[in-house]
Amino acid sequence: MAHRGASRAERENTLAAFTRAAEMGADAVELDVRRTAENLLVVHHDPHLADGRAIVRTSRVQLPPEVPTLDEALDACRGMWVNVEIKNDESEPDFDPSDDIAVAVAHALLDRNEGDRFLVSSFRRETIDRFRAASPTIATAWLTPGIAPDDIDSTLDALRAAGHRAVHPWFGLVSERLVRAAHERGLMVNVWTCDDPAKMVELSVFGVDGICTNVPDVALTTLVRPA
Repeated sequence: MAHRGASRAERENTLAAFTRAAEMGADAVELDVRRTAENLLVVHHDPHLADGRAIVRTSRVQLPPEVPTLDEALDACRGMWVNVEIKNDESEPDFDPSDDIAVAVAHALLDRNEGDRFLVSSFRRETIDRFRAASPTIATAWLTPGIAPDDIDSTLDALRAAGHRAVHPWFGLVSERLVRAAHERGLMVNVWTCDDPAKMVELSVFGVDGICTNVPDVALTTLVRPA
């Protein structure tokens, strides 16, 4: 999974990064969604632009040309499935306690009539739960730095009960036990963000379903073996 596109080769979360990921042969792209002042969905990781302006207080016409709309980004990711991360952090200026951004993203993806192509995630459980309620046909995942060993079973049980399809932990806190427990419950495990080939191999041995990486070309060279 190309993290923000092929972000080592091109500027992250740009059409060029998404196109390059496809050229490298990536299976998927991970990208970040926020809202502008007029509630347009655009793709950008940080809540602020490089000049300090908050995206949520900036209109589309005032954004730099390299910031794509969600639709433009998804079009650039043709041929790959897409992990859409909804950004909604309490510490950031565009925090939406109502989680209406989740509904907006749900409508945008449903309008494209290609739901099987998407996996939607967020660090905020309320946000991803709201998306799930608004669009139960599109797969969802919970993003997390990691799950404490004593909490693995209860956390995964809760995710499954809520209808989510995957858990997305940081690669450095992934264990074989976590992967096995998730798979026993029918949950996928996609990890973020690993650029080290040796660790990629270890994660593959653990049985993870996906590895989010800034270097999809390295991952493919490392993990794809001749038949």
